[in-house]
Amino acid sequence: MTVTQAAPFVRTANSKHRDHRWSILVLLCLSLLLITVDATVLHIAVPALTAGLEPSAVQLLWIIDIYSLVVAPLLIMFGTLGDKYGRKRMVLCGFALFGLASAGAAFAPTPLTLILARALLGVGGAMIMPATLSLIRQVFTDRRERAIALGVWSAVAAAGAAVGPLIGGVLVGIWWGAVFLVNVPILLVLLPAAVRLLPESRERRDRPWDAVSAVLSVLGILALAFGLKEAGSGSLMPLWASVLVFLAGLGLLAAFVRRQTRLPVPLLEIGLFRRREFATGVAGVLLGVFALVGLQLMLAQYLQLVLGDSPLRAAVRMLPLVVSAVTGGLAAAHILPRIGMRATMSGGLGLVALALTPTLSWGVEGHPVMLAICFVGIGFGVQVALLAASDTIMSSATEAQAGGAAAIEETAYELGAGLGVAVLGTITAIVYAPGLPAVPGVSAGGMDKARQSLASAAHVADEIGGRAGVALLDAARWAFVNALHTTVVVSVVLLSLTAVAVATLLSRD
Repeated sequence: MTVTQAAPFVRTANSKHRDHRWSILVLLCLSLLLITVDATVLHIAVPALTAGLEPSAVQLLWIIDIYSLVVAPLLIMFGTLGDKYGRKRMVLCGFALFGLASAGAAFAPTPLTLILARALLGVGGAMIMPATLSLIRQVFTDRRERAIALGVWSAVAAAGAAVGPLIGGVLVGIWWGAVFLVNVPILLVLLPAAVRLLPESRERRDRPWDAVSAVLSVLGILALAFGLKEAGSGSLMPLWASVLVFLAGLGLLAAFVRRQTRLPVPLLEIGLFRRREFATGVAGVLLGVFALVGLQLMLAQYLQLVLGDSPLRAAVRMLPLVVSAVTGGLAAAHILPRIGMRATMSGGLGLVALALTPTLSWGVEGHPVMLAICFVGIGFGVQVALLAASDTIMSSATEAQAGGAAAIEETAYELGAGLGVAVLGTITAIVYAPGLPAVPGVSAGGMDKARQSLASAAHVADEIGGRAGVALLDAARWAFVNALHTTVVVSVVLLSLTAVAVATLLSRD
């Protein structure tokens, strides 16, 4: 009798979630938007953040980068834990941690405190993000509606990084901490809505969870990033020690990969990478987000600290990138079936490389029309390439492997964002520091501080004032522009090589 009575209740509960499926989609997409926006929201806030907390160049990179680098290695771990202990429970815990960390970041008194708060934000984001995709697959049982829902999810995931600087530009005019504090009231609305709307699910209660694999992946990626940053700045350790840390990271990741091949139920389905199409698609996602997020940071600083734009004006100047990214996502859905995955992905990456090329001739003067054209090319090209790469990833995985493939794609998004800031930011720092000559009237200590970053140079110039301050800022702007040219050359080469590799490796379709 008990079983007979329980069955209608289960059907009613499932029916309730299906009835509210579009509301659930809105809730999940808002949650996803919070996570993806936080990866880039600080890009416009760098000058205000530097003036408020006075971080070193390495601390500034960690403040910006630690979020994505913490999210990326934790996605698969928390996705597995959500399958085992409940996705709704994981989302609610993630909301609570994300809200507390946002408040802590907003009122952080020191750079180290802000780095730790951003790391906790990354943990909260990693708890939420995998469940958003899994719950969409669970709630939308109709195949056609599920395709629409997954398309919306993909658009939000890709557009979030582009929208971040615009939101940051609006909020930083109030106070740099507002870029974090704004999360709190949003989460206070999302949390009770999630309690009421989200279904509970534990589809793999008996699935084992390998803590050793999780530790290896987290430590490996963080060691790679730390070694890379220190190799570029040398602020905490000598070059040889930085290289050792970097090599240790490679060793930990190699041990992680080897362990996955031996486990009966791996944390990450490494076997998928044996398929050429899958590996090429993941590389496309990784490098597409790498270029978008890393270049956004560099170009946002160029607009504010070289051209002298206010944060809000810089955000508005970057609006063509946001609009073109959204347009590219819509257009790619029509382009892809006509010319195929190979041409769409390689063409999108090639367009980004082409759009970046004019910036190599720029100095400290403004190029408003060409800048807008370049932003349009970057946003449209990246989004077209990302959609094609995502389609390649999912079409090369079987139905049983779809969850693992989606988790790898999410990881590629976040890792690409983290590496974009780490690699391109480090290249810029390496070229900028020696390119800034001594300026008469500026002390040795002032020059050392100015060589940490362009934002630091602007802060020192403001403190000194007079002709010496003007001369320092002018020299720092030219040093940054030369460093930006080097960063763009690296990006163009990587994008071009990847476009050629995609055109070579993917089969004609």
